[in-house]
Amino acid sequence: MLDTWNAALDYIEDHLDREIDPTELARITLTSEYHFRRVFSALAGLPLSLYIRERRMTVAAADLLDGMGVLDVASKYGYTADAFTRAFRDMHGLTPSRARRPGAILRSRPAVTFHLTIEGRSTMRYRITELPPFHIVGKATRIPLRYRGENTAMTEFHRSLGPGTGERLRTLADLPEFPDILFVSDGFEPDREDGSLFDYYFAVASTAPAPHEWNTLDVPASTWAVFQTSSDTALAPALQQLWADAFGEWFPSNPYEVIPGPEILTVTEASPNWSSGAGELWIPIQRSR
Repeated sequence: MLDTWNAALDYIEDHLDREIDPTELARITLTSEYHFRRVFSALAGLPLSLYIRERRMTVAAADLLDGMGVLDVASKYGYTADAFTRAFRDMHGLTPSRARRPGAILRSRPAVTFHLTIEGRSTMRYRITELPPFHIVGKATRIPLRYRGENTAMTEFHRSLGPGTGERLRTLADLPEFPDILFVSDGFEPDREDGSLFDYYFAVASTAPAPHEWNTLDVPASTWAVFQTSSDTALAPALQQLWADAFGEWFPSNPYEVIPGPEILTVTEASPNWSSGAGELWIPIQRSR
């Protein structure tokens, strides 16, 4: 696993001055492009496209300091002059021409290398299960992704739901695995950059067609990895940590890969203020190639 992923990182380094094909990265790691992007962002801590862009601007700065002209450097890395200036400023906080001035402060994105860590934080609790086709039924919105802090758009969406929305939805829930409210994320942009948009549902699972007043998402028959957590002190952070543990620890250690589809969070028990409780994260998967 680590050998193939580090080979993909070497491929990126060797192709910073030309187009990098994500399908080739998937081929090297024996996964799908979708899985590669998803796990890379969890392991590296930033989206693949941002990593490549910042690595390019890191080595481009070295070329400028070596005396190459701005237009030559822009052309080397496949940019127009204006696009290169924008990307360079986003990375370094100054223009390419100013970068050459004495005392200019530049930023560096180190090349990533994945290493095996011997100690695990904990033993993850999970199960693999099959589900027939079903429908996500509820209220939906498209909001920005936030990796840190409160997602205020999500909070405002919850506040906007009419009184009794949850109770009315629960009458439509008829899939035994999902008897209560679901918090569903779907429709992510490819690299899941902070601030990029995704579809968020406050919903239930139903096998029957939904009334027109509800937003619906059809979910095909799939295999699911179901991750469990519980907390006696702070349930919300424990639920958030499930995503990090799944993509940072479980997928790199198990012969499965994530496939496109909704990611479903359930709260199986909770105190009134969510100070304690338990929950599950459902992610659609397939066996790795």
